[in-house]
Amino acid sequence: MSTTEGEATVGDAKLLSDDEVQKVHEDIVHGDQDVEDEFEDAVDGEATNVPDKAGNFAVTGEEMKIIRAELACEFPQDYTYLSDAYVKSVASKPYSKDPTVRRPLEYTMEKLTHVMEWRQEAGAPEMENLLNLANGPETAPEAVENPEKLVKAKALATAVNAGSTYWHGLTKDGRPILWIRTNRKPWYPDVQAEVNALILIADAGIRAMPKHVTDFVCLSDSTSPPPPNPTFMINMLKALVRGYPDRLNLLVSAPVGSIIQFVMKLLLPLMPGRLASKVVLLGTEDMTGKLDEILLNGKDDIPTFFGGPADHDKFYPVEGSCPNRGKGCLKFDYHGMVERLEAEVKKFEAANTGAGKGED
Repeated sequence: MSTTEGEATVGDAKLLSDDEVQKVHEDIVHGDQDVEDEFEDAVDGEATNVPDKAGNFAVTGEEMKIIRAELACEFPQDYTYLSDAYVKSVASKPYSKDPTVRRPLEYTMEKLTHVMEWRQEAGAPEMENLLNLANGPETAPEAVENPEKLVKAKALATAVNAGSTYWHGLTKDGRPILWIRTNRKPWYPDVQAEVNALILIADAGIRAMPKHVTDFVCLSDSTSPPPPNPTFMINMLKALVRGYPDRLNLLVSAPVGSIIQFVMKLLLPLMPGRLASKVVLLGTEDMTGKLDEILLNGKDDIPTFFGGPADHDKFYPVEGSCPNRGKGCLKFDYHGMVERLEAEVKKFEAANTGAGKGED
């Protein structure tokens, strides 16, 4: 893959001009310039007279009931998507206009409503139903009556089938781990289908999180990425920022080749708030130590594609080695992935509950 002008271009892809960066950034944050900062868990010492070291204020049970009731009224089909831990983490933060006081409930509702509205617009609550439609026969009543929906479902299944993105295992503090295998990403992506696949997979992991966990870690094997597609990457970033504010705790990618460097040069100027600080690029030689530090079982959990003993391909092989899961076109073991993650979370919570009792 050729690069030119200090990697201002890679193949046919080019970096954005300053005017383009400003326009795209405004579209991504949707007029909310501090969208990522406003959901940030850490206050970094900006607040005073707060009850804990993280700078969080107390949120009463009655206030939680009020927020929950408003969400249920406005989004009856999807309000349970936001866990109590996540809602409380948003409501407990200092007010950006006066960090010595907690943000008003109306302000919290505005932030949460933006997320829920994006989910409605993106069709997030229907993604799993779409996947199930793709996994069924084309003669199913829903497929016959709504051929356009079937086409969308098949495109989603095709994107998922690549096995380029999946949940597997936890961090030492119980965060689910989203793995990315860039060598499985398509060279010519169906952008909307790929965004839908991200929504489907992300929601599955978020639903399975331990009770008090609100974010996840992403680990990327970036050995052989496809040529960069700016439209695809910008849409993925937009989905992350608008639909999943402060869900990403950390993204670690290795190794760092010319394509990954180009991707970061393209995306960093578009990232709001503290999001950019959550991205860590490492060489292959440094990745082992980082994985040992992050993964629940340390070196035993390091996958074979990073030189460890854990064989992810046993669960997530390349598409050509996957059987059809039903009577449709789904090959990726989506439901198995969810079951394995839920089992890991249950085991983690049981172990930590036992440890907590032992310390009392």
